[in-house]
Amino acid sequence: MSQTATAAREPLLRIAKREGTTMPQKIAVRAIAILLALVVDALFIFFVTGLNPLSVYGVMWSGTFANMTRFSWMLRDLSTLLCVGIALAPAFKMRFWNCGGEGQILIGGLTAALIMVYQGNNLPLPLLFAAMALGSIAAGALWGFIPAWFKSRWNTNETLFTLMMNYVATSIVACMTNIMRGQASSLGTLNKATKAGWFPVIMGQRYTINIIVVIVLTFVMYAYLRFSKQGYEISVVGESENTARYAGINVRRVTVRTMLISGAICGLCGFLIVAGKDQTISTASANGRGFTAHYCRMAGQVQHVLYGAHLVPAGFPRARASEIASAYSLNEYAADIITGIILFFILGSEFFINYRVIPRGAHKEGK
Repeated sequence: MSQTATAAREPLLRIAKREGTTMPQKIAVRAIAILLALVVDALFIFFVTGLNPLSVYGVMWSGTFANMTRFSWMLRDLSTLLCVGIALAPAFKMRFWNCGGEGQILIGGLTAALIMVYQGNNLPLPLLFAAMALGSIAAGALWGFIPAWFKSRWNTNETLFTLMMNYVATSIVACMTNIMRGQASSLGTLNKATKAGWFPVIMGQRYTINIIVVIVLTFVMYAYLRFSKQGYEISVVGESENTARYAGINVRRVTVRTMLISGAICGLCGFLIVAGKDQTISTASANGRGFTAHYCRMAGQVQHVLYGAHLVPAGFPRARASEIASAYSLNEYAADIITGIILFFILGSEFFINYRVIPRGAHKEGK
């Protein structure tokens, strides 16, 4: 058969797995992606909103680094986002698309809030914190166990299942908060008079414990996925369930166990939000973090401790969207577009880190 006929059937572009990408190369690709995102954002800001892009970027920067208080707020928000990312990472590494982080956070937070309200005056503070933490972990684990059980038994679609569980959790939280508030117009701050169940102030902030817990979790999850037998099983199941079964791995058990861990950490995140950040619970407590943290699926899935740095560019612009909107009287949709462009380019960079585009004519992988 002629080379002309072969070339005619060959696609214009092919995609192949990229092997041997070094860390400096990965950093360079991500840096280029962020620079391109800033250029595209500048064009959008100038031509659509008529604003000076440099001024908008200045608001984003000063909104975080103008003083230590604002910087600490960024660390607080980032630690929450990172906690959810850590929770979802083992599930995604196993190729179980857990889109239910939002609901698992809410159920964990609701459990912590209920214990805070109804046992706040009955338990000593250490026991109260222990009960809130364990209750949140158990509730989140249960919310992760349900879709994992159905997946392992009847091969249900975990993406749809976990998404639907979010709506169930939101409805439960809405119902329970209406019961808890009684005749009041809103639930408000919980235990405002006694502050029972509130984290103590450390280094001037209540959320210092949140940051410490998340830092510890980052290293623990890294060690678990990298060095433990269970972490190895998660990797094998994620690569190929058939290979895992051939190697004697119980895929059903690994699936359920991993989702228990994922849901438990999401539940713990709900506890941290209630005790260390908001001191209340509502349907907006998760604030979309369960979906934003899906970025970890594209950003390495906790292959190393520096995984947390992947979420910095994801969390930084998202946290500044409201400040951009208020500073320039923009509607929040325009501000979300600005931050969404940055996220889009960051996610896109992961494609070029993991894959390469081969043009027509380069027949061999090495070319």
